[in-house]
Amino acid sequence: MSRKALLNFLLLDSDDDDLEILTVIAMEEERLKSEREVVRHRGSVQGRRYIDRGTILGHERIFRDYFAEPPVYPPKYFRRRFRMTRSLFLRIQAAVEAHDPYFVQTRNAAGKLGLSSLQKMTAVMRILAYGVSADFLDEIVRIGESTALESLKRFVIAVIEIFSDEYLRSPTSDDIARLLAVGERRGFPGMLGSIDCMHWKWKNCPTAWKGMYSGHIREPTVILEAVASYDRWIWHSYFGLPGGNNDINMLERSSVFTELAQGRAPPANYSINGHNYTMGYYLADGIYPRWSTFVKTIPHPQGNKKKYFAAAQESARKDVECAFGVLQARFAVIRQPARFWGRSMLKVVMKACIIMHNMIIEDEREDDAQDFEYERDDGPLPEPVSHEHTTELMEFIRRQHVIRNRETHSQLQSDLVEHLWERHSQS
Repeated sequence: MSRKALLNFLLLDSDDDDLEILTVIAMEEERLKSEREVVRHRGSVQGRRYIDRGTILGHERIFRDYFAEPPVYPPKYFRRRFRMTRSLFLRIQAAVEAHDPYFVQTRNAAGKLGLSSLQKMTAVMRILAYGVSADFLDEIVRIGESTALESLKRFVIAVIEIFSDEYLRSPTSDDIARLLAVGERRGFPGMLGSIDCMHWKWKNCPTAWKGMYSGHIREPTVILEAVASYDRWIWHSYFGLPGGNNDINMLERSSVFTELAQGRAPPANYSINGHNYTMGYYLADGIYPRWSTFVKTIPHPQGNKKKYFAAAQESARKDVECAFGVLQARFAVIRQPARFWGRSMLKVVMKACIIMHNMIIEDEREDDAQDFEYERDDGPLPEPVSHEHTTELMEFIRRQHVIRNRETHSQLQSDLVEHLWERHSQS
């Protein structure tokens, strides 16, 4: 018997007092049922109350403060708070709007204007630049926490898809010629940059993974391997290996020498102390192996020549350390412990920050006698090596042996010791 039928039966078979009680119960049942129906159709999320944040006023405030002519805050304040010039910001905004319609301002079903791209991108840049939580921006930008996080996710993905081919590429022939020329002036012919690793603490690392992601720092971290040149431009990055690994493990997993091993890297020919070399090298610290593509310092140098070489190598190797410092200073989100829950989100945020770091370097590079145009080489690349042919496979193995040759490493280090000491003596 249903509840309604049972109530009707009790109503017929009850005295006046019971009848009054049962009537009240029936009315209460009807009221609760109607309330459940209202809640069910009130919104997309049950129990969440709509907040009118005044999105139009938020957009007008941001526009008046930074994008009007003249703005309330001068360009130096824009540079400080957005980490880039206004022209570069507007360039990124136009590209992101064209790539992802999510950032285009539209009207909802009620005909009310939604958030503008300026509001969404301002929220994203504040999260990246200051490392604040998404809820912190609600009162400033008039944007909800969930919308700010969704904007962040879509923005970093769009930046990677649009700009990674240009601003996170391997050096072209022109790039290598310029890097070699700068290395020659600094006393290191053949130097293409320096290599090292950086750890990003992961606050919300799942408990089951903490042992794997904890290393010498004793906290869960994710490792970034990078190659940077004298101007802090990051030419190579590999991110995502757990913090329990070291620089050697990163090197074995990364793709820093993939193109060189496949014969696709542009040539780097130079001569030191009467010996000819065909591969550029990176300055590295003591943990890296004794390969022909690395130049390491001398741990306990004896004699003036070796002491001078060790000091010069350790000084020039700081390029990558400075690049890490500038990257973290620009984007505090990767200096502070990461609050994201997924590894995929960590990867896209780190990659997008590196791309924007390179874009800022290009945009703010001072004009001088050197040519600093980082234009992409649109010429066709050689076909990748196919392992179906024995000849090509043997050539790939031969290149790997050349890269890992310890004798070449020792010879190169000795030649650089003599070269730097002769250069120092002449000066």
